[in-house]
Amino acid sequence: MTSLRTPVEALSAGHPTYSQTFPCEPSTAELGRDLVRDVLGVWHLDDLADHAALIITELIANASRHTLCPEIRLTVGRPSSTRLRVGVVDREPSRLPVLSQVTDDDESGRGLLLVDAVADRWGYDLRGADRRPWGKEVWAELRTEGGK
Repeated sequence: MTSLRTPVEALSAGHPTYSQTFPCEPSTAELGRDLVRDVLGVWHLDDLADHAALIITELIANASRHTLCPEIRLTVGRPSSTRLRVGVVDREPSRLPVLSQVTDDDESGRGLLLVDAVADRWGYDLRGADRRPWGKEVWAELRTEGGK
């Protein structure tokens, strides 16, 4: 079970972000879903828990499948009072997310399509210096009740 006793950082807008580092492996998805549900419970945003849990699951799956990183950092934040952001930070800045074109017969490649369908918006931010980034965060945002 995850714990919210991890460090909390404040964003410049004054809204909190919870983050925790986990192994970069598919089994981390369960821990990620627990973290998201715990944080959303604290923020009284339980109505977003299913969508946020699906998103974090897909982002973890992509990181574990497409990067060689031993660890990833999961983030759950409030960039504003009307937005929820979940993300996965890895140390593979050259492996950027791309929406795949899949056919009915394809057995994989639908993760970002699901994220795109569920999230209000998604994207990635490179981390580190512009010319020499050390990693990236792939994130997705959901509108909170007040943002509708």
